[in-house]
Amino acid sequence: MPQKNPEALAFLAQRRSYPSKAMVPPAPSEEEVMGLLTIAARVPDHGKLEPWRFVLLTKPALARLADLGEARAHELGGDEEKVAKGRGQFDRGLIAVAVIFSPKTSDKAPEIEQLLSAGALCQNLLNAAEAAGWAANWITGWPAHDPVWCERALGLAPQERVAGFIYLGSEGAPVPDRPRPDVARLTTVAR
Repeated sequence: MPQKNPEALAFLAQRRSYPSKAMVPPAPSEEEVMGLLTIAARVPDHGKLEPWRFVLLTKPALARLADLGEARAHELGGDEEKVAKGRGQFDRGLIAVAVIFSPKTSDKAPEIEQLLSAGALCQNLLNAAEAAGWAANWITGWPAHDPVWCERALGLAPQERVAGFIYLGSEGAPVPDRPRPDVARLTTVAR
């Protein structure tokens, strides 16, 4: 008989992201974030390739990314909304982790498996942060998908991509939960 962990199941049944724009201080320290990353890195990683890396974004780094987002939006001829989105998520952040998908050449693990490992890492980081009492949110936004911005802002190599920005802080005002999927409607049972 498997050994159950009711507390972990109850936590996972109730977990949810907290909007980054509603986060307030305090945020975890750099040392605390490193502890969360150690937990988050315990993900499926076929071939032990570690097809991801991290950029820990402190408040000064987030301010620099906001400036770069605004400048790149103007360079692209973006409207006010694109400019605002290019800087807004970074302006509001207290501390964040950029999870970088960094695929490795492998005969055993195709790139899709490596990408899924990076996504699993983002989810693990959310869970670890919430379990530690922090508010957490996984965001990308258009800058994460712009190779020029990624190279300028984060020094990404051509084959690398942002899997997500994980923002961390404390919960401010209560935020209602969003509707959850109807799992029965989305499930087919094969017999």
